[in-house]
Amino acid sequence: MRLRIFCGLSTVLCCAVATAWASDQSTLKPVVNAAGKTLSFDWPMVRVGTAEYEEGPTGVTVFHFGRKVLGAVDVRGGGPGTVNTDFLRLGYDAPELDAVVFAGGSWYGLEATTAVASALKDDGIRDGGWMTLALSVGAIIYDLGDRRLNEIYPDKQLAQAAFRGAQPGVFPLGPYGAGRLAKSGGYFGCNAHSGQGGAFRQIGDLKIAAFTVVNALGVVTNRDGSIASCYRDPTWPKSLSAAELSAGLPDSRKPGWKGPSMQADAKRNTTISLVVTNQVMTPAELQRLAVQVHTSMARGIQPFATEFDGDVLYAVSTGELPKSEPLQITSADIGIIASDVMWDAILASQPEQPVAAQPDKRLKLKGDQLEPLAGTYIFSEFAKISVTARENRLFAQATGARDAFAIRRAAPVELLPVSATEFAVPGRYPLTVKFEEGKVVLNPGRWQQIGKRE
Repeated sequence: MRLRIFCGLSTVLCCAVATAWASDQSTLKPVVNAAGKTLSFDWPMVRVGTAEYEEGPTGVTVFHFGRKVLGAVDVRGGGPGTVNTDFLRLGYDAPELDAVVFAGGSWYGLEATTAVASALKDDGIRDGGWMTLALSVGAIIYDLGDRRLNEIYPDKQLAQAAFRGAQPGVFPLGPYGAGRLAKSGGYFGCNAHSGQGGAFRQIGDLKIAAFTVVNALGVVTNRDGSIASCYRDPTWPKSLSAAELSAGLPDSRKPGWKGPSMQADAKRNTTISLVVTNQVMTPAELQRLAVQVHTSMARGIQPFATEFDGDVLYAVSTGELPKSEPLQITSADIGIIASDVMWDAILASQPEQPVAAQPDKRLKLKGDQLEPLAGTYIFSEFAKISVTARENRLFAQATGARDAFAIRRAAPVELLPVSATEFAVPGRYPLTVKFEEGKVVLNPGRWQQIGKRE
């Protein structure tokens, strides 16, 4: 048996193994509660924790309530991945829910939900009593496939780090937690970076919060009908609404479509959401809240709940605010208000899209500058690229089992210089390639993929 020497992405430790890469994630270090923009809200009962593996990137978002609460669920779309969903459908009126967990990693990430339950027990918050068992529910998004060059997934270690780091009143917006590698708009080829969003509204003593991880096949839509985030086809009109994209089907999904006439991955997608109110609600009222808010999300994501989406929405009542007589705000009112808050949360999920590096046409690099960059760079057991220098130009070709974004297996692509160490592959989905000591970084920043030199 031939042995191969390799270096893992997460450490400098090199091992001799019979396969190219190990699947062991034990050396990965969780990054807890990282944040750029955040939603701040005053609600001690609702604690939020996030944790990420930068090497993925992928992550987990945990909502832990101060005591057991009443929960309901509504599932849409053709590809959901959930844990303990059926229990919430039984309609019991006893508050039994401890936590809601969102995770990346597709079905492998479902481990995160049960890991939070075991952390509740291990930490002495819950035990083995019939009425004091830990109950966590959760759902996943698909953030694997061609959007990254490895298959790291949120595991028990990551989920428990997020749970133990949970804090009240702070929710990171954008590419954090379970939204670390979310995308939106794949149905129309937008393939925009997405993330997790949240919004909060208080009316008197009534509190309503909405949280969502938008990994949708459809496009995120502003309140005026315009498209919030999209890598647009260069032939599209500058002003184009989501409704016009839908009306233009099937041609609007094809390259070269020029928009409506002036005459008279991406198939694995999910939006997972949570709406929380402090109002006391019956199981029937809470279920209707889940259905109504989930239905309303078709305004902010178009199309919504397709056969390739796995959309799931949880509704929670913390039961802190008793119903008054006569009712000042009815359950129907709450449904309408919460639907509006959820649209705000959807919009808050969209990060600023990265700006593509622009090649410098005046920059002419010589062979002695390019040759040190040549070599084979390994991203995972199935992804690697070969970089070659010839005639004062630099080329890259995928040599693993899969393409590496715009660097494909079929033929070499030229890397156009931005600087002596940074290069670009222009296109609708631009690719930035940066060389550092012993490694190459594709799309440096929040969504970067790192390959180690072989």
